[in-house]
Amino acid sequence: MPETTAVHHPRRHLLRTGHLLRTGHLLRTGHLLRPRRRLRTGRTLRTRHLLPTRHVLATRPGIRRAAGRLDAVTPPERDRAVDALRALAILGVVLGHWLVTALVADGGTLRAASPLGPMPWLAPVSWAFQTLAVFFMVGGHVATKSHASARARGVSYGGWLRARLARLFVPVAAMTGLWTVATVCLLLGGASFTTVHTVVKLALSPLWFLLVFAALTAVTPLVARLNPLWPLAVVLHVDLVRFGLGGPSWLGWVNLAAGWLVPYTLGAAWTRGELERRRAGRLLCAGGAVATAVLVAWAGYPASMVGVPGAAVSNLNPPTLAAVTFGLAQCGAALLLRDRLRRAMRRPVLWAAVALVNLSAMTVFLWHQTALMATTATGLLAGRLPGLHTVPDGLGWVAARLLWLPVFAAVLAVCWAAFHGFENRGGRRPRTGPAGSRVVRVGRLPQTSELQEARRA
Repeated sequence: MPETTAVHHPRRHLLRTGHLLRTGHLLRTGHLLRPRRRLRTGRTLRTRHLLPTRHVLATRPGIRRAAGRLDAVTPPERDRAVDALRALAILGVVLGHWLVTALVADGGTLRAASPLGPMPWLAPVSWAFQTLAVFFMVGGHVATKSHASARARGVSYGGWLRARLARLFVPVAAMTGLWTVATVCLLLGGASFTTVHTVVKLALSPLWFLLVFAALTAVTPLVARLNPLWPLAVVLHVDLVRFGLGGPSWLGWVNLAAGWLVPYTLGAAWTRGELERRRAGRLLCAGGAVATAVLVAWAGYPASMVGVPGAAVSNLNPPTLAAVTFGLAQCGAALLLRDRLRRAMRRPVLWAAVALVNLSAMTVFLWHQTALMATTATGLLAGRLPGLHTVPDGLGWVAARLLWLPVFAAVLAVCWAAFHGFENRGGRRPRTGPAGSRVVRVGRLPQTSELQEARRA
């Protein structure tokens, strides 16, 4: 191996094989230097191989240090598994929509389609990514704990509810405002009514979730001790009348509240300590899975757990008994994962990633469909692109769609940068705890000043 010598920098920095010592920090280059290569002041160090820039090199330990500080100021009593489950539920919904929602370009018109229609064997994709039940369970758990804490501090129900709903609806103002302007521009620009209806419906579809979640949040004090079997019985009887006795189809909308009340009250039962034993998770997971399999195989329910355009029955719009039993299985699996998630969240970098997703939960949820449609509309300038504008009728479309996912994520990052400030406006300021320390709340990362203050405390 050729000799590599030390180079004397004017500031007495020491350059050694594989390492660069700068201002007291050790940065690894990862490659051997050229023999007797001189380092000039203010110039970039070059090697035989392409090296990351010094900013990238400095960022890696910086990320670890920031993650370590966040881990240090997180209250030890915080159940990090709750945040991890919320992050998994949000990411599942986003990826599910990006994978099964297609906008097909038919001349000058965009229409919605789904690969689950021509390829029903892809139904397991909806099983993996339809994670709303987990989100409602976590939401019920967090809301009941929050309400109990507010009562203990003497906060009124009205004050507590206003703070909770502000977190939900303040970010909505930006999205509805932008899409109001976009709708007017599309109509004035000559876009067909079908195209406008398709894109606006997809863009605003997340709002139904917020309305249901807000309604359940408002009745939290009433349902905090409700047994989940009661709303489950309502769903059972509604479906029995609808499908078994030929009742009116509008009756199914009763399940929009009752269906999601089942996992929400499961979250309340979690708060009461009734689901701490692993037996509860196993019973929910196994019982829900068996019931769903029976309903799909012998009762005629669709195998897909999301709506499919053109299908006679949708499991999600409104929720059916099969969707609710499947949600019970998912909630059981989530409960069984709690211990593993708690161990995983001891890693500062993983915990920082989960905290970032929770911090941005509303922005990601509200804007992920807009990111998909913005990419689709921009792509039309280059013609019909596979996986983006073509009919989802084969494995070729699936492979092409997978390649588009990073593009959707990049556009969503742009939306996040533009509109995340509205989500922060809906949150409350952190309160001061003992010894002047800051309490880190759900969905909020501490600022640099707070980290320094916590370290001094």
